[in-house]
Amino acid sequence: MIGKSKAFLNVLALIARIAKCDVPVLIEGETGTGKELAARAIHYGSGRREFPFVPLNCGAIPEALIENELFGHQRGAYTGAAQDQAGLIQFAQHGTLFLDEIDALSSKAQVTLLRFLQDNQYRPLGGPSSRAADVRILAASNGDLAKLVAQGAFRSDLFYRLKILHLELPPLRARNGDVALLAANFIEMCNARLGQGEKKLSANTLNWFERYAWPGNVRELENLIYREYLLTEGAILDIAAPAELGSERRTQPDRRYGDYLGSKFGDAKTRVIAEFERNYLSNMLARADGNVTKAANLCGKERRTFGKLLKKHGIEKPDFRQ
Repeated sequence: MIGKSKAFLNVLALIARIAKCDVPVLIEGETGTGKELAARAIHYGSGRREFPFVPLNCGAIPEALIENELFGHQRGAYTGAAQDQAGLIQFAQHGTLFLDEIDALSSKAQVTLLRFLQDNQYRPLGGPSSRAADVRILAASNGDLAKLVAQGAFRSDLFYRLKILHLELPPLRARNGDVALLAANFIEMCNARLGQGEKKLSANTLNWFERYAWPGNVRELENLIYREYLLTEGAILDIAAPAELGSERRTQPDRRYGDYLGSKFGDAKTRVIAEFERNYLSNMLARADGNVTKAANLCGKERRTFGKLLKKHGIEKPDFRQ
């Protein structure tokens, strides 16, 4: 977990405190904010660090299989159950079970999990008796579980069982200064693992990185870096900004030409060219210490032509002599 922003450092401090409290934790945050990383940090900072950390994506398990996945089964429990199979609760014994996308659990699965949390007892499918488990439960959700409870889409009793401790992960757009650190870390990982030579981000890319909202958060940034690293042949990753940032920039007048925006195009162009010529000629004459011949040679002009340009813009030679 990498960052230096105040929002991120506050999260790290809270993780350290939560790790010492052996109770369930609800971790909330937008997609890609690093909820599983936070769960692992809690586990490995706790007294259970020597035992397994077992993750389960609840959204990937069909309702009919959730009990079997959690509690396992005994041989003959159902057609096709040819042998005993341990569930994730047993694999996580004395360790941590991380339930990601907890809001995806069906009503029946919520009841099953609630029953386990109440007494830490479970029974494998087809088993004759209950077994005790010593497992810490960490749950995560991309959405606001409190709103789902209010809508009747999530059991309030399970919600309060899970939310004994609560961790809210900030989105990347709220982590001021962390984008550049994370991007540099992902590039270092690419350099080390993908074998395409040392690469780095262009200044323009870093500029829009800091202004972009990153709806996919850290995961979006990581995927973008890996993709561009693999597809870019050169040593500089000059990544095009998203369309919304491009249009934003086009609506912003260029400050360099702000004084000319009230003029017609032809008049503004003449003024800009005249200003360029004056600055260019003055700089060349200064570099040549007022020597017209030398200045003309520096800019690739004949001495006579260069002299006419000086006269046109009212530039005096003595002004540049040392």
